[in-house]
Formats: sequence, C-alpha cells, structure tokens
Amino acid sequence: MQGYNCIMIYDEKKNRLLFCKRISDPYKGMFNLVGGKIDDGENHLDAAYRELKEETGITDKDVMLSHMMDFVYYNQQCYVEIYAGVLNKTVKLIPEKHPLHWLSINEDFFDLEKFAGEGNIGHMVQQVDIYGMGE
Repeated sequence: MQGYNCIMIYDEKKNRLLFCKRISDPYKGMFNLVGGKIDDGENHLDAAYRELKEETGITDKDVMLSHMMDFVYYNQQCYVEIYAGVLNKTVKLIPEKHPLHWLSINEDFFDLEKFAGEGNIGHMVQQVDIYGMGE
C-alpha cells in the first residue's frame, strides 16, 4: 500500500492555514494541503518534514508537527497520514511547484468546488478545532 502525508500548517497566530493551489491533476485549480509520498522504508515523520520542506521551504526548526489522524483507502491501495503544526515564527515560503496561499481559518473548507479532498479538509480542520492537533 502506498503511503502519503498531508500537512496542515497554521500561521503563528493560528488564524490562517497554508494551502497550495493545484496546477495539475488531481484537483487542478483547487486548494489542497501540502504533502506527498512516503518513500519505502522512510520514517513517516521524517517524510512529512521532507515533503514540507520540499514544497514550502518550512523546516523542523519552524514548526513541530503532530501526527493527527490517518485515512486508509483500501479501494485505492493507499493511506494518508495527517500532520498538523503551528509555525513558531514568520517564514518566507518557497514553493516547489504549486503556488502557496495563506487562507483564513474562517473559510468554508467543505466547499467542494474550491477545496480538494471530497470534504476531508473541512473534517480535518474541525478535528483540530474541537480536539487539538494530536501527538
């Protein structure tokens, strides 16, 4: 089963969430959280930090990630690990491929025409709001 990570990064005040705007499929033209593939044999937390740095320039010195939840898609033979963290300082974003955007936490993250993930982003944001970021 292929592993992926999905990373929720909040700004220092926790009033904005970092997104990439997809320029290719899947979800072309939609906002999505940053993340990517977990390589075979790779430590999963290390993979999350690696993808975060590759896609945004944010490092483990800028944020402490917590493993929040997982989704397993047996019909697609993959799983997605969800990580979340709050920046400890203002950072300069360095996009890898997809343009990066800070969006207000007051967005309707269940808007299926604007956000990727079939409503999962809305669910994840609600989980952070209600239960916190995990371990």
